[in-house]
Amino acid sequence: MENVVLTIHLLLALGLIGVVLMQRSEGGGLGIGGGGGGAITGRAAATALGKLTWILAAAFIVTSITLTIIAARDAAGVSVLDRMGETGAPAPAAPVAPGLPDAEGLLPPPAGDSAPLTPRAD
Repeated sequence: MENVVLTIHLLLALGLIGVVLMQRSEGGGLGIGGGGGGAITGRAAATALGKLTWILAAAFIVTSITLTIIAARDAAGVSVLDRMGETGAPAPAAPVAPGLPDAEGLLPPPAGDSAPLTPRAD
């Protein structure tokens, strides 16, 4: 169910973007006022696109609220820390790059040499 609502939500978002971009600019907010001509002209076309924009926006809000309700229902009272305890095993430690200290500040032993280091007698 969540995937269906999410797919509809994404299609509504793309449709809303397309409808808004097709509308004629009337305010000239960016200095590029809408000139005459083109396939979408006249007051009736702007009104139809305006109505379609409102319908798509209302449907987008409804799917947003629906997705929020679904997500809240699925996560009812369960925190991330509670979910981590379900596995029973701690997360594996991240490998340390050679020459860098690990989490406790200790340097790893040199690679390929298992003998302890002894000071040089110069």
